[in-house]
Amino acid sequence: MSALPSSLPPAERRPIRELPDELISQIAAGEMVERPASVVRELLDNALDAGARQITVRLASGGVRLISVEDDGLGIPREELTVALRRHATSKIASLSDLETVGTMGFRGEALAAINAIAELSILSRFTGADSAFVLDGGTGELRPVARSVGTTVEVRELFFATPARRKFLKTDATELAHCIEAVRRHALARPEVGFSVWHDGKLIEQWRAAATPEQRLADALSDDFVSQSVSVLREGGPVRVVGRAGIPDAARSRNDHQFFYVNGRFVRDKVLSHAVRSAYEDVLHGQRQPVYVLYLEIDPARVDVNVHPTKIEVRFRDGREVHQAVRHAIEDALAAPRAGDALAPADAPPQPFFKQTPLPPSASWSQPAIPFQARERGAGDFEAMWPRRSEEQGHAPVTAPSQWQTEAPAMSFRAPVGLPDSEAPIPTAAPVMNQDAWPLGRALAQLQGIYILAENSQGLVIVDMHAAHERIVYERLKTQLDGAAITSQPLLIPATFAATPQEVATAEACAEVLPTLGLEITPFSARTLAVRAVPGTLADGDPVELARSVLAELGQHDASTVVQRAQNELLSTMACHGAVRANRKLTIDEMNGLLRQMEATERSDQCNHGRPTWRQLSIRELDSLFMRGR
Repeated sequence: MSALPSSLPPAERRPIRELPDELISQIAAGEMVERPASVVRELLDNALDAGARQITVRLASGGVRLISVEDDGLGIPREELTVALRRHATSKIASLSDLETVGTMGFRGEALAAINAIAELSILSRFTGADSAFVLDGGTGELRPVARSVGTTVEVRELFFATPARRKFLKTDATELAHCIEAVRRHALARPEVGFSVWHDGKLIEQWRAAATPEQRLADALSDDFVSQSVSVLREGGPVRVVGRAGIPDAARSRNDHQFFYVNGRFVRDKVLSHAVRSAYEDVLHGQRQPVYVLYLEIDPARVDVNVHPTKIEVRFRDGREVHQAVRHAIEDALAAPRAGDALAPADAPPQPFFKQTPLPPSASWSQPAIPFQARERGAGDFEAMWPRRSEEQGHAPVTAPSQWQTEAPAMSFRAPVGLPDSEAPIPTAAPVMNQDAWPLGRALAQLQGIYILAENSQGLVIVDMHAAHERIVYERLKTQLDGAAITSQPLLIPATFAATPQEVATAEACAEVLPTLGLEITPFSARTLAVRAVPGTLADGDPVELARSVLAELGQHDASTVVQRAQNELLSTMACHGAVRANRKLTIDEMNGLLRQMEATERSDQCNHGRPTWRQLSIRELDSLFMRGR
């Protein structure tokens, strides 16, 4: 093998010089124009900033051959048309203070110049109050009068004709068209008062008329199912306001293609916002399912930097933790309300508006005894397919949940179930209530194979997984009892030391008061070494170093209270699962009704702690269909 050269030859040096304007424009185009949808997005931003109330998008060959965006906005004065194609020419900012408080959809002043460098561009516009319209040819700079009503039409033909190498990276016309439609949909969701239409090769393929309410636009642009399977989100207070709709856990999808987040009207993808939403769904979402939502965050423009990415799809918040908490609490509050009554509403019921929260139904407190973990769950035929269940193994020692839940409603009583040993405590029973129509989950009829409760309500048949439902009830009670108390820790006989990064050392020092609430004691051992001296008692058999690293990583990225709450909830979830009533336990009718009533009064009772559903509804129409009645 030949020896490596002792030194490499010096690279050929080129002088430092300014780039030509044409090359600068093409570099800017490469940053913001990835495909036809990028051009559609930029032109829609300009149209909305101009006050358009109706926007028409015309495409040919998926937008590669033609992109035309026509609006009825204010228009552009004749003397400003030629200026509009110059780099960094914009009407949206004029000073540093404007840059720090951007309130428009677009502001960089590079879009039209960059697009003109890689395509054939023309602008036809008539300014408000002008006698006629003018069209500007972006290639020649020729300006001539034409006929047009007030507004602007921007045409982009032969995208990437000047850079054929980049054109090779485009997908099929159908794929590019789908991306263009999605770009229009994102804008339509942000501005329900504006009408949008999309034409492709001379055919109308999408149209969203101006909507009177945000819900109507959501139903038109997404689906009626999205509105009916979502809850209203509203949180006001402080510098952050969050409104919109969040899908119920049952509406979750395998992909994240129905997640729309807007900051001051601008569609964004942000890690802080995404993590906040995911944290809010942790208690109710099963596995890797993706929640669906359309959320609008309003914040002082001075508290968010929208000038961090050429495509304007990323933002940076001055106080990310403040925004994270506001979003997480907004969704948690919306999902917390028991939805038994809402879920049973007729399909044609009007959607819940953004600015009206669903009130909690009347609740009746009941005393909850300890339920030991003994029996083993087993299948129940076709009904098992309705819930993603997990197996339970025998042989575990009983784990008892706290029993200090005081009753406030005299209508609740206890009755020991027949055939159960004295060591197994009963579950509560409900005394009869005169108005049974007020029960969304109906009245109990029977128990199926010791696993499911069958109940009748005004809509038809309700099937309840009694273990999953009771697990959620116990879990919510445990969370209320703990109320921020620290997790019990267990000191290590020999401290576990590890080489830490500067970030880990800084986080451990900054969070020295928070770590004990997680049951952890992490102290500096040297300048670059940390020592784990105590861990949570329930995790004493795990790897203390791995646990410490993961917790420090979470604390370094997210609000400490969020990390503490998540750790506590995981421990309580395990306790609740073991403390809930098990399968094969025979219940009386009164006990079943007691469980149903408590479900109606418990937050997040539609899902168990692991995100699985706790009940399902079969309507009379569905039952008639099964037995072919009326055919």
